[in-house]
Amino acid sequence: MKSSQSAKAQRIATNTSIYVILTVLAIIWLFPIMWVVFTAFRAEPGSFSPNFLPKSLTFQNFIDLWNNEVYPFKTWFANTFLVAVCTCVLSTTLTLTISYVLSRMRFKLRKPYMNMALVLGMFPGFMSMIAVYYVLKSVGMTQSLTALVLVYSAGAGINFYICKGFFDTVPRALDEAAKLDGATNAQIFTKVILPLSGPIIVYTSLMAFMAPWGDFIFARIIMGDNYQKYTVAIGMFQMVAKDNIYANFRQFNAGCIVIGIPIVILFILMQRLYVEGVTGGAVKS
Repeated sequence: MKSSQSAKAQRIATNTSIYVILTVLAIIWLFPIMWVVFTAFRAEPGSFSPNFLPKSLTFQNFIDLWNNEVYPFKTWFANTFLVAVCTCVLSTTLTLTISYVLSRMRFKLRKPYMNMALVLGMFPGFMSMIAVYYVLKSVGMTQSLTALVLVYSAGAGINFYICKGFFDTVPRALDEAAKLDGATNAQIFTKVILPLSGPIIVYTSLMAFMAPWGDFIFARIIMGDNYQKYTVAIGMFQMVAKDNIYANFRQFNAGCIVIGIPIVILFILMQRLYVEGVTGGAVKS
């Protein structure tokens, strides 16, 4: 009896310690987020406040951000959204199709391509930005949103490993059964594999959407001084330059909240597909 009570007490103490640690980590993680939120609604001017909680709240920072003519946030937001949506569609399509081919088909250069993609994936993308810039310049595509979409989507062909690993878990018996019914590879992919791949579609889409949403380096190099074609990352960086930070810091934090909204909405909309993919895939497999 005593040993049982001792084990129970030890288990309770361990669980309590874990909860305390997780609570502390959650507070540490949430602290900068709450600071950004409070600053976005803070009425006191300036880039620094000695108080964590603002003395007074206002929604004017968001209004000023959206109506700012010197820093056209509306235009930057629209540019970023257009690039992110186009990149999401193109990159997701390329990644899923390439992953399916490498998972289900066997051809001569399959393994060399996978090895090459693995090696290239180890190098940071910004190492190629100068070469990419001059290639785009040679064909007259610099300072355009189309160039950004192409740059962000071009690497989709080597980001297939996670998606391919998911396709490998789908039983091949489903493919064989579909082939017996006369289905082509395209029909197997669209009508058998994709309906069971909700989780990986959601993951691939979110990653493809978020990549251009927060990128600064490639966008800055390609866009140059084309102010009206800036994305939010470049534009908001200009807002908090040394000479502008005092006047625009609260608007900058308001912009941080605004640019996070599409990601949250996209995740909420795709969460149902993710859950259905997990449960449906488990049942149908």
